[in-house]
Amino acid sequence: MNVLIIGSGGREYSIARALKNDLKVKNIFFAPGNGATENFGKNIDIKDYNLLADFAKQNAIELTIVGPEDPLTNGVVDIFKSKNLNIFGPSKNAAQLEGSKVFMKNFLKKHNIPTAKFIETDDLKKVSDFIDTMSAPIVVKADGLCAGKGVIIAQTKEEAKEAAKNMLSGESFGDAGKKVVVEEYLDGFELSVFAICDGENYILLPAAQDHKRLLDNDKGPNTGGMGAYCPTPLATDELMQKISQDLIKPTVDGMKKDGNPFEGVLFAGVMVVKNIPYILEYNVRFGDPECEEIMALIDSSVFDLFDKASKKQLDKLSIKFKNKVAIGVVAASKDYPYKSSAPALITVSQKDSENAHISYAGVTKKDDGLYANGGRVLVSVGLGSDIKEARKNAYELLKNVRFDGMQYRGDIAYQALEK
Repeated sequence: MNVLIIGSGGREYSIARALKNDLKVKNIFFAPGNGATENFGKNIDIKDYNLLADFAKQNAIELTIVGPEDPLTNGVVDIFKSKNLNIFGPSKNAAQLEGSKVFMKNFLKKHNIPTAKFIETDDLKKVSDFIDTMSAPIVVKADGLCAGKGVIIAQTKEEAKEAAKNMLSGESFGDAGKKVVVEEYLDGFELSVFAICDGENYILLPAAQDHKRLLDNDKGPNTGGMGAYCPTPLATDELMQKISQDLIKPTVDGMKKDGNPFEGVLFAGVMVVKNIPYILEYNVRFGDPECEEIMALIDSSVFDLFDKASKKQLDKLSIKFKNKVAIGVVAASKDYPYKSSAPALITVSQKDSENAHISYAGVTKKDDGLYANGGRVLVSVGLGSDIKEARKNAYELLKNVRFDGMQYRGDIAYQALEK
C-alpha cells in the first residue's frame, strides 16, 4: 500500500513513524513534509489540492491521511473523494466543528451536549449586555481559525468587552474575529480526548493532558503546546464512559443526523467540573504534541485504524494499546512563540530506542544535517511502565539534543505526579 500524509509537523512525522513498520505499507509520501520526514518516505511540493489528488491517482496512493486543520477546513477531503480517492479526515462541512466556533456552539446547543453558557454574535451591544450578566473570568473567542491564539480569558468585564471589541473590529484576528463567542469560564481540569470516527462508529483513544504555557508552572504566553502525557490518571474509566456517552456519541449521532457525518479524528477539549464533563471546543484532527504520545502507545496496525475509518468499517476493528505511559517534551526555538529564529544546527548524541525517540517538526535538511527553523522544533517522547519512568526517559534523551537557543519546559506531567 502507498500512503500520502498531508502536513509538515511532529504530528505527521509521528504518524509516519507508526506506519513505517506496518507490513501493509510500502511507500509513504509527504505533502510537504519536513526536513526529517524523508527518513520514512518522499516529500513532494504540491500545494494545489486538485493537483495533489491527481498525484495520488497517478502514484496508486491507497490512503491519504490529513494532519492539520487548514486543508480540512478548505475542503481537501471533498476534492479527493470527488475523484474516488480514499482519504482519512472530515468533509469541509463537518470540519466546521473546528473552523467555526459559532457553528460548534450552536451544534452543541441544538443537540443538548453539555457546554459552557454562551452567546455568539457580531453585535457589540449584545456582547456587552451579556457580559454584564456574567462573573469574571470570562472567555472571549474569535469565530474562525487563529492558529490556537483566538481565545482570551478576560479577568474583568471591562477586559472582556475590550477583547470582543478588538475582535469584531478586525484589529485582533482579521476576518476570523468578525463574529465572536463569549462564554462562561468553567473551573475544573482539562482533558484532551480523541475519537477515531467513520461517520457512524467511533473508537475512543486514551485521554491526554497537554501543557499550553511556554514556561514551567504554567507561566508565560500560550503556545501550540509544550508537552503532553498519555494516558492521564485523571481520566478514570467511569469518567471516560461519561465522556463517551454524554459528549462523543451525541456528537457523532448529531453530525450524521444533520447531514454532515463526521469521519476522521474528533478531538474534544473537555473540561471536567465536579466530575461532570463539558465540551470546551472541538478540533477535527489530532492535537500536537498529543499525537506523538498516542501513536507511540498503539500496539496494533495504525494503517488499519485509519483505513477502516475512511471506509466506514470501524465496527470490524479492535485496537490494542501498550500497557505503558508516554510523555512528550517539546523543544522550541529561541524566540518562540514571539517571532521566528535564525536556523540552528541540531546535534543528537543518543539514538532513538524502544523507550525514547525524537519526533521532528520545525526542521529543514541541509548537507551538514538537520536545522531548527523556528517554532516548535522537535518532541522527545519517552515511554515507561509509569509516569515517572516515562518522564525520565523523555528528559534523558532530550539532554542529548542541542541547538542554539533551544528551550523546553522541565515540568511536563507535573499534574499527574502531584496526584
